[in-house]
Amino acid sequence: MNDLAHRYIGPTGLDPIMNRIANTLPKLGISVAGSRLLAVRGRKSGEWRTTMVNLLVVDGQRYLVAPRGHTQWVRNLRVSGNGELRLGRKVEAFTARELPDAEKLPVLHAYLDRWGWEVGRFFEGVTKNSSDAELAAIAPGFPVFALS
Repeated sequence: MNDLAHRYIGPTGLDPIMNRIANTLPKLGISVAGSRLLAVRGRKSGEWRTTMVNLLVVDGQRYLVAPRGHTQWVRNLRVSGNGELRLGRKVEAFTARELPDAEKLPVLHAYLDRWGWEVGRFFEGVTKNSSDAELAAIAPGFPVFALS
């Protein structure tokens, strides 16, 4: 990974089909391992954009991690600073603060511990058992947001 500040892994193969299915579940009120439908206004269009995310809670603080890197939802959230987490009819508004790389390590460890089985392929060999130095080396490629 040469340019972690712009790292993005787009959907390939069956990903688009699986993403459509995964995005439907939270709409129906079904959470799989903490999943939610993230809604963020488009930075240019102003229209709501949605995607399924894994909501991580560490010591009562909620986080969103972008395992695919600097995606459209990440770019939109950076601009808007707020969004919604949806599960069925329940809609929860939030504000977001992007964490600097130095603050990401415990969150990335917890994220990999919880969802490494699902998202491990995006972490290119880094696992929940990786050292802080290994996580620090990849941190710029994995945006993390604290929610309030």
